[in-house]
Formats: sequence, structure tokens, C-alpha cells
Amino acid sequence: MTPQSEDEVWRQIVASFNDTAERDSADQPWPDSENIPPEPTRRVVKPSEEPSPDEDAEDEEDGEEEGHFEPPPPPPLPKLDLTTKLAWVALFGGPAYLLVAAMASWHMEGWALFTAVAAFIGGFVALVVRMGDGPPNDSGWDDGAVL
Repeated sequence: MTPQSEDEVWRQIVASFNDTAERDSADQPWPDSENIPPEPTRRVVKPSEEPSPDEDAEDEEDGEEEGHFEPPPPPPLPKLDLTTKLAWVALFGGPAYLLVAAMASWHMEGWALFTAVAAFIGGFVALVVRMGDGPPNDSGWDDGAVL
């Protein structure tokens, strides 16, 4: 193509950018071979309004058992020792103090800021150290796939 014909083609593309495409079949985006002939029809059969007494009793029993799932009660939470409780209080207490002090516009001394930040960091470190991510003691010699 010459540069002049490329420019002309480009102008035609830009000019026809907003034009809609012409279709062979008017409003049908699929081929005629996929049309369903009007002969096959289906009939919907609705059940009677009131079931017989025998069916009604069976449905109630089955409905209670079938559609309702009741999960088992969760296991109790583990008992925390004093060190773990203090670590959780420090982890949330330090930032909570800073948030309340900032919202109330309290004047905070340097030692109070240091104590709040140190409590947060100390609580986090204590919880991570006590996490115990090793294998359980009774797992035997083969731990399987340990990630």
C-alpha cells in the first residue's frame, strides 16, 4: 500500500467508527439452523393445592430432617495463663490508649507515648514467641507433610 492509500483507509475506518454493523438476519444473532420449531411444546403440571393426609405427615417429618442443619457445638476456648492475658491487653491497650488520647486531645507526655508503643510491640512479640508453631509432642517419628 502506498502512504496515500493507507491514509484513505484510515479515514474510512475513523469515519465508520460509530456506524452499526449490518446483519443478514434482522434481529437474530444466531443461525437459522438453531431455531426451535414451534411444534415442540411443554406442558407444566402443577400439584393439587392440598396433599393427602399421609403425604402431609411424611413431608413434615422429612422436611425437619432434610433441610435443617444444626452444627455441633464449638469446642471450649483454651484457658489462658496470666502471661498470655497480659500480652493481649498490651497488644490492644497501647493503641487504644493512643487513640483515645488523640480523640480527646489530651496532652501526652513522651514517656506515655513510649509506654503505649512499647506495650504494643512487647505484647506482639510475647504472643509470637509463645505461639508454639512446632509439631505436637505425640506426633511420632513421621510428621508427614509439614509446611
